[in-house]
Amino acid sequence: MKALTFKRYGKSPEIGFADVPRPTIKADELLVQVHAASVNPIDNMIPTGLFKAVVKFQLPATLGSDLAGVVIEVGNRVTRFKPGDAVFANIFDRGTGSIAEFAVVPESDAALKPANLDFVQAASIPMVGLTSWQALKERIGLRSGQKVFIPAGSGGIGTFAIQLAKWLGAEVGTTTSTGNVELVRSLGADKVVDYKRQEFEAVLRGYDAALGTVRGDSIEKSIGILKAHGKIVSLVGPLDVAFARARRLNLVLTVVFALMSRKIMRLAKKQDVDYSFLFARPDGDQLAQIGNLLETQRIRPVIDKVFPFEQAKQALEYLAQGRSKGKVVVQMR
Repeated sequence: MKALTFKRYGKSPEIGFADVPRPTIKADELLVQVHAASVNPIDNMIPTGLFKAVVKFQLPATLGSDLAGVVIEVGNRVTRFKPGDAVFANIFDRGTGSIAEFAVVPESDAALKPANLDFVQAASIPMVGLTSWQALKERIGLRSGQKVFIPAGSGGIGTFAIQLAKWLGAEVGTTTSTGNVELVRSLGADKVVDYKRQEFEAVLRGYDAALGTVRGDSIEKSIGILKAHGKIVSLVGPLDVAFARARRLNLVLTVVFALMSRKIMRLAKKQDVDYSFLFARPDGDQLAQIGNLLETQRIRPVIDKVFPFEQAKQALEYLAQGRSKGKVVVQMR
């Protein structure tokens, strides 16, 4: 089958199409004919080797983790799905990829595709949906009446997280550029800071929680707008000791992550704020709940651009520019 792969880690990962064997499935897995796969920032980070010690691939490896498609084969222990079912899933950290003609999906990672979404729309959801769900509902425990800061509101994570936070009853503050102010307001953002005109830390105050979605000093500045006992969940680092322990990483990596997060941990402690790093995990049950929100139109997908399968590499390059409004999707069929 045809798949978008990378051959090595580093500055020259040799990303391109390759003919690879069609995958075989285990007893608890599905073989899915991929109709569409969205791309995420992590897809550009993995070939650099940034997460080589944490996320394991056998090289050459197929890129991508989000998909929507049709089940064509099921393992003999699969009970929830059958051939012909339209599904969507995230297979991040499963050692396989989704930007291919076929993909292997563990039964526990899959959910039925929302009936009101096409495959492109459904493929745009899994990573941003699960990340937002696990950050806002699980890690933060966001409740009605609380205030949450979600920077980069027009990006892939931002466009979903704003809508989820509003469904949870929270007040949402965000940042975006001038041209995207109306977009993020249409998604429910209550306080919108045009970062080209103002610094968010000079405008926002008294927030209960924040997501870290922007690299650089944005996370440190976010701590300053939180109340005492507030929570900040970073999706971009620095990685911390709790993450290393949860992944059962060795002592050397645990020490490295402790050093990497030392500055942010010290600042958080000084402000009486809880900092943690989040790596979203695949979860079919959560994805099914997200699917219900999509079917009832409480949340809608936001898609910036769709690339044909043959231009999957260009989709990653476009995403890397950091200007997309919502998700970037690769369409196979």
